[in-house]
Amino acid sequence: MIGLPSGTRIWLAAGVTDMRAGMNGLAAKVETALAEDPFSGHVFVFRGRRGDMIKVLWWTGDGLCLLAKRLEKGRFVWPQAASGTVMLTQAQLSMLLEGIDWRRPERTWRPQSAL
Repeated sequence: MIGLPSGTRIWLAAGVTDMRAGMNGLAAKVETALAEDPFSGHVFVFRGRRGDMIKVLWWTGDGLCLLAKRLEKGRFVWPQAASGTVMLTQAQLSMLLEGIDWRRPERTWRPQSAL
């Protein structure tokens, strides 16, 4: 995972995005559909129709980065809303990128005693 500066917000674009879109198309979607500034330094995450591919748009201060990931098995967990945004933490983004359900992460064990 790329280390993001503190204060960076991570936004999931709810709904489906055309994965043929590149940097300019996704930046335009951030401005129009999400009403955000793509050059703010925040991270914007988009998911395709099949759910096995995401694209991440991030302004680093000197240029736009476009990252893409496709899962070989499974689907990325996404909000049910058809439009709008959902804000994630960096930990939730890491889980999302690994194909883990970031909405309800579960610990592998539960402490039985404090002693």
